[in-house]
Amino acid sequence: MNSVFRQAFPLVTSLLVTSGILWAETADELIQKGDFFYAKLQAAEALKFYLPAEKREPNNVRLLVHISREYRHLMSDARTQDEKLRLGRIAVDYANRSVALAPKDPEAQLAVAISYGKVQAFEGNRERFKAVYVIKDAVDKVIELDPHEDLGWHVLGRWHKELADVDPFRRAAAQLMYGKLPDSTYKEAATCFEKAIELSPNRLMHYIELGRVYAQMGRINEARRLIAKGLAMQDIEKDDPETKREGKELLARLR
Repeated sequence: MNSVFRQAFPLVTSLLVTSGILWAETADELIQKGDFFYAKLQAAEALKFYLPAEKREPNNVRLLVHISREYRHLMSDARTQDEKLRLGRIAVDYANRSVALAPKDPEAQLAVAISYGKVQAFEGNRERFKAVYVIKDAVDKVIELDPHEDLGWHVLGRWHKELADVDPFRRAAAQLMYGKLPDSTYKEAATCFEKAIELSPNRLMHYIELGRVYAQMGRINEARRLIAKGLAMQDIEKDDPETKREGKELLARLR
């Protein structure tokens, strides 16, 4: 037997056995195993079970929503912009599939809003302009369907903040090329983040984002307090380390 084949044979056998085991399991069993890694924020491991489960249940809305999140998490870990964009577009695709199956499911609508929000930073200007309206439509539906969903309020707060950040020159340039951008204010953004904190006081990102908005509004002491509070809290979300990094940078500038 060829020596190279002999060396590779254990790996080939392992892959075949693993594949056979996965195909012997039901979708529910695979999803349960994927959920274990989902809770641990281990996206690649979760997808090893979620993707085979999707082959069995391609119209499982909850599963599609979870897969969308895992691709967003892989996107966060990717090293190049091209890879981030590729993974982000996969996340968008799964989110769109979920919402097409269940347009009145708030989690599906939330997946659309978050996925488009994540990917637009790596898209061209035209796609980013379109995403503004897609995100707003989806997040409005989230809040209409489940007004107690704190992440919906958080996404809406970020939507308002990012539009409030657009200066008149860029706003006029966008209007000339693509159409009028919606108007928004930091006050509207603050109201959304305040609501998110009220609904879920254990998410550090709500405090840091509200602190960033207060800083823009000139409420510096409140901004410092909120950012410091967020920085002192435990990480629970995939993006919490990055949110803390941004919070630390802003806090240093406010001192």
